Amino acid sequence: MADRKDIARNPKDERETSAGPNEGEGNRTFARKFNADERRFVESGQVDEKAREAEEALAGNEGDELRRAEEAGKSRSKGEDPTLKRPSKRTKH
Repeated sequence: MADRKDIARNPKDERETSAGPNEGEGNRTFARKFNADERRFVESGQVDEKAREAEEALAGNEGDELRRAEEAGKSRSKGEDPTLKRPSKRTKH
């Protein structure tokens, strides 16, 4: 591992050792971790509980703030992904 003086001279070394190698667009390592975490959450049986909590939050005092946050996020969107509306090639018509 490089010592502090080497890192100070070459910041690229610090990025590679602290964050791992750059995987480019579509970080596969993070995607695998995210998918595994999502699978564990679904298998935990907490989905219905969290959905009820979300409904209560929307109906409660923070509902307006949550709707504003949703609209702010949507305002930066390029729209719905058209591939979501196309029939899958795997399904029979």
